[in-house]
Amino acid sequence: MTQTAQLWADLAWQVEAGADEALAESPGLADWTGASMAPVVRPVEARATIPATPREAPAKKPAFVRPLVQNQASTLPSAPPVQASSIAELRAFLDTFDGCGLKHTAMNTVFADGNPEASVMIVGEAPGEDEDRQGRPFVGVSGQLLDRMLAGIGLDRTSVYISNILFWRPPGNRSPTDAEIAACLPFAERHIALVKPKVLILLGGVAAKSLLRTQTGIMRLRGRWTDFVPHGAPSGFAPLRCLPTLHPAYLLRQPAAKRQAWADMLLIKQELLKAN
Repeated sequence: MTQTAQLWADLAWQVEAGADEALAESPGLADWTGASMAPVVRPVEARATIPATPREAPAKKPAFVRPLVQNQASTLPSAPPVQASSIAELRAFLDTFDGCGLKHTAMNTVFADGNPEASVMIVGEAPGEDEDRQGRPFVGVSGQLLDRMLAGIGLDRTSVYISNILFWRPPGNRSPTDAEIAACLPFAERHIALVKPKVLILLGGVAAKSLLRTQTGIMRLRGRWTDFVPHGAPSGFAPLRCLPTLHPAYLLRQPAAKRQAWADMLLIKQELLKAN
């Protein structure tokens, strides 16, 4: 290796080791670790004769403030209401419906489970793998947790009616798109109008934001009663008592949130006692 190449190699090694700044105006063999070495002090006059170049203070960036989202209108496209005079007719109409691509990738249409005459209707997001296989909503791990939540306030599948916003499973349990929600939403709204429960429970952000036509998140919506009238309901339809709460699938991922969900279940129990 030539002397020049060796010098470049040594320099590269020093840079990699972090020695990338000169400490003196000329190279030397001074011991920079020695405590006895006196610091170089320039005369005050010399420093004073150097004109200071004025520098403008950098402009302060405006502080970013996240906007508070409260009941902003949903961006979902609107679709005409579904005309069906009974739950059986709605189901038959859904079987012939071909406006949602999820129907072609799912094994089964997952329509509902429970008692359609019940005072409580529960609406979730979409079927999962177990629901798609069995054709019934909330039969997997999330459904088992939901059953335990309902049992805590004296309810079961004979005293509630359960459905979803979407009637077909998104591939891989992915989140549904706005177009898929918009295609299924008129059926879900007509479903609610036909059942006409005393209490409507919305599980999770997708169900709550879609049906309530809002962009407000579920953590702000949960635990707050609202009067709900399904889009396209007949004239004179009495508003339903509606409570958004956390989805059981979320509770399985965030067990600490079960306390909030339990508080919501107690609100439902109190509302049912008042209704009876």
